[in-house]
Amino acid sequence: MKYKFCAVLILSLATLTCGTFSAAQEATPYHLTLRDAIQKALQANLSVLVANTRVEEAEGTRARRLSAALFPRVRVQSYANVQNRDLRAFGISFPGTPEVVGPFSNYDFRVYGEQNLVDLQSYRGWKASERALDAGKMDYQDARDLIIRAIAGLYLNAQSAAARVDAAQSRVTASDVLYKLAKDRHDAGTATGVDVLRSQVQLANDKQALLVAQNRHKQSLLALARNIGMSPSTSLELAERLVYQALTQPQAEGLVSTALLARPDYLSLASQRQGLVEQQRANHARSLPKLSINGNYGGLGRSIGSVQGTGIIQGQIDLTVFDRDRNGEAQELDSRVKRIDAQIADLRRGIEEDIREALLNLESAAEQVAVAKDGQDLAERELELAQDRFQSGTTNNVEVVTAQDELARAQENYILAVSSHADAKFALARALGDTEKNIGQYLVP
Repeated sequence: MKYKFCAVLILSLATLTCGTFSAAQEATPYHLTLRDAIQKALQANLSVLVANTRVEEAEGTRARRLSAALFPRVRVQSYANVQNRDLRAFGISFPGTPEVVGPFSNYDFRVYGEQNLVDLQSYRGWKASERALDAGKMDYQDARDLIIRAIAGLYLNAQSAAARVDAAQSRVTASDVLYKLAKDRHDAGTATGVDVLRSQVQLANDKQALLVAQNRHKQSLLALARNIGMSPSTSLELAERLVYQALTQPQAEGLVSTALLARPDYLSLASQRQGLVEQQRANHARSLPKLSINGNYGGLGRSIGSVQGTGIIQGQIDLTVFDRDRNGEAQELDSRVKRIDAQIADLRRGIEEDIREALLNLESAAEQVAVAKDGQDLAERELELAQDRFQSGTTNNVEVVTAQDELARAQENYILAVSSHADAKFALARALGDTEKNIGQYLVP
């Protein structure tokens, strides 16, 4: 009995220890960097996955068109039958000849082959499918770029929310200190009850603002987890805080031409246009002759034992004399080319607008950060002076409360300025194309 009791006790302690360890593991938040968030989103985001399936579909279409244009088609056929024939139905009617002959059987084992020698329509269709594949790959890359931009924005939103929590927490700490100071001065008879009440109100307001900031921060983490393919129940913690990183202002000259060579959405439209041109050439080739060679070889006989080898090989020329459908298809293709030309011109202007807007925002945000930083430093100094004046009994705490409000606005201005600067860098990376590479220089090392 003693040994049984000891065994049960040890087992219970082991279970309790494992349970505690598992709970500790579950409670440990996942430290998420921006790079990690981007990689997770690229692996799990629905838009990226769908774009990848479209590339695979385009590869299948290209393989089919290539087979029709260049590769031979070979098939095997074998049959055995028993039949009779009505000779009169075939115009054979002689005295003494039976009307119906049979039944008789024959066996045929045969291999058939076809090969196009000249078929420009199929060839141009294959080339068009290649351009469609190129466009699909560019659409896939564009989907990745858009996801990177979106995840960077969500991560930045969570960073801003975390910075607001820190700022709100610092204000609660300062308000608590000032409340205790007002209470001590009131107990010493050097401050009024209004001063104590005023400091209590300020402390309550700051606590309320802290609760709101904490809730918004949690909501931002939920949205981030959802979009990177993680369960919303996962406990996340940002590994990178919101900090200002200065950036040398790039010049707009030359950036547009560089972006046109790198933007996947622009390259996709260009590939689509090339594909339409190939389709126009295929449409024209419908009126041209097609040259092919085909044949078969196999065994044919009345019985298995009498099968003899037979075959045929022949060249064939096909020429369409009248095909009204070709004119309608040509009109359709001309309209598509005009439409995509308009889209390309509009996107070219849009890319230039994106770049110039990002540069303007980047320059303005950098100036705002400098001004907001000065304003925050001044607000902190104003609060210190007001606190000193209240502590020395020179004035009541109205100046202190006013200085606290000014500091709260200054902190919010600084957070907004730093967030705008980071967002402008992400927008510039997207505008220049090749976002996966360009955004790396804006991330924390």
